[in-house]
Amino acid sequence: MTHRKILVTSALPYANGEIHLGHLLEYIQTDIWVRFQKMMGNECHFVCADDAHGTPIMLKANELGIAPEELIKGVSERHQADFKEFSIGFSQYHSTHSEENKEISASIYNKLNDSGFIKTRTISQAFDPEKKMFLPDRFIKGDCPKCGAVEQYGDNCEVCGATYSPTELKNAKSAVSGATPITKDSEHYFFDLPQFEAQLKKWTNAGHLQDEVSNKLAEWFEQGLQQWDISRDAPYFGFQIPNVEGKYFYVWLDAPIGYMASFKKLCTEQGVNFDEYFNKDSETELYHFIGKDIVYFHSLFWPAMLMGADYRTPTAIFAHGFLTVNGQKMSKSRGTFIQARTYLESLNPECLRYYYAYKLNNKIDDIDLNLEDFKQRVNSDLVGKVVNIASRSAGFIVKKFNKTLSAYAIEGDLYNEFVAKGDGIAKLYEARQYNQAMREIMKLADKANQYIDEHKPWQMVKEEGKEAQVHDVTSLAINLFRVLMTYLKPVLPLMAEQVEAFLNIDVLTWNDLQHPLTKHKINKFKPLMSRIEDEQIATVIKSSKQTIVAEVETKEEEDNMIQIDDFTKIDLRIAKIVKANTVEGADKLLQLTLDIGEEKTRNVFAGIKAHYTPEDLEGRLTVMVVNLAPRKMKFGISEGMVLAAGNGKSLHILSPDSGAQAGMKIS
Repeated sequence: MTHRKILVTSALPYANGEIHLGHLLEYIQTDIWVRFQKMMGNECHFVCADDAHGTPIMLKANELGIAPEELIKGVSERHQADFKEFSIGFSQYHSTHSEENKEISASIYNKLNDSGFIKTRTISQAFDPEKKMFLPDRFIKGDCPKCGAVEQYGDNCEVCGATYSPTELKNAKSAVSGATPITKDSEHYFFDLPQFEAQLKKWTNAGHLQDEVSNKLAEWFEQGLQQWDISRDAPYFGFQIPNVEGKYFYVWLDAPIGYMASFKKLCTEQGVNFDEYFNKDSETELYHFIGKDIVYFHSLFWPAMLMGADYRTPTAIFAHGFLTVNGQKMSKSRGTFIQARTYLESLNPECLRYYYAYKLNNKIDDIDLNLEDFKQRVNSDLVGKVVNIASRSAGFIVKKFNKTLSAYAIEGDLYNEFVAKGDGIAKLYEARQYNQAMREIMKLADKANQYIDEHKPWQMVKEEGKEAQVHDVTSLAINLFRVLMTYLKPVLPLMAEQVEAFLNIDVLTWNDLQHPLTKHKINKFKPLMSRIEDEQIATVIKSSKQTIVAEVETKEEEDNMIQIDDFTKIDLRIAKIVKANTVEGADKLLQLTLDIGEEKTRNVFAGIKAHYTPEDLEGRLTVMVVNLAPRKMKFGISEGMVLAAGNGKSLHILSPDSGAQAGMKIS
């Protein structure tokens, strides 16, 4: 097999939050592929970094009263601790806020600028007059211009799904200060992506992308490529654009360059040739593992930037889907938004590695972590099948045969059959078809257990003259176990280490499988993995809910406090109850016709039937909210709300003092 030189990256986690199980899907997928490449004897470097720039990090640091550098340092330490426990074997883990990244980002920008790929133009943006800063779309909230839903972000509505510009929002407010944004002009810098359209069309159709991604890109090409805004105005936590005062690189410009920067640090520390991997004519391989949500940046902007700066482009970009838990989007309220650290407190990280491998393929479909299936799959496959082979055979070798395997380890070509499957399993790993690889390995595990069941060494050992046969059967079983653990090593690196100690060998390697272990001394078997119990999963769910209790309580306190601006939005008026009727089919409602002055009436359904009869109400004055959005009900449309006070047992509608008149505004 030809020796390959490979550089692999995973997408950079953002440095303002913790690692959760959704993140881990990608890092585990990448790590399995990297470990497999190394087992094949290839030189494979795996780099990553924290994505450390941008407005959210600047604001979070301000909120905490610390410098952004302090914030990202603490987050990076926690990220790396989590990754280490899940055996994510980075060759180098860095930060985009590094000297290497600053230097390479400036260099790429200057090359693009010198070649005429950077343009400037003045744009109008939302500006916070209190904080004196331009606002990204996600830091503007208001009412959706399409459906009227309140508290929606400046770029899309989570209620109706509409997309729009921040200027279209109604009652827009800055999420930073609460101030009403104003529109302000600013000169911005753009990467002229349309200049690369022909090159990108050729590159995106040359086998570098999955079919689903290429098809999506074809739609974007049809819509026409747009110039990409790569600048942000001060204040901003990031790198200043060379020779431009008060302008910074947008986080998405220097984030992918962070791959190069992290590798550059590795090259400096280990004497690897950086240019050999990024030179335009490089024959090395470069692969990016990413989520499907960032395909646009990686398959259009990134290769175009590399083309414009005269660097090589990626060999391939591998996109994956999102993680769902129990068939639904991860949820804090359901306890399924599970952080890596919460998982680690109760469960073995290798169980998750295996389950993800069992689910992952080379498509961009979403992956579901079904917690009941997770438990059963791990217990059945790893504990009940794989580990079981060693646990039921090792005792005979240790106690009866002085820890030494027999000289004969081949029977009916079973061992050779296991080894012959290696090439096919290797191809599945290479193609990222981990789910198929796991199924092939488990079929072999079934065969190994079947072999032991057929020969029943626990019975043979009681029969005279069968000792040698017991020795051979259990020795072959241990050798079959060795083959299986070799195939599983990219997925279960920690268990593989324990197996290497048990088998008394240096390392499990694919090539060594041609030769079974014979006349070889092993060590006493120690349990390799415990069954997952329902209580462990319940604890993880409970802890995931608990981690948000404090956040929720604090938020509720904050949410309960309103500003004077909020209060002045409420239009309270004196209303006269002109008519009151019972509502057929409704146990609690009365239908009220309310006179609000200026010869206007409103229809309101009120849940007060248990406390008032229609006769009690007609002719009375009360207080109502006039500007409440109409609500469509089964019985008709309710056009406001009457105010009442109660203690759970009794209820009293609010009535003004004598002398009040319908239509009077309450202030």
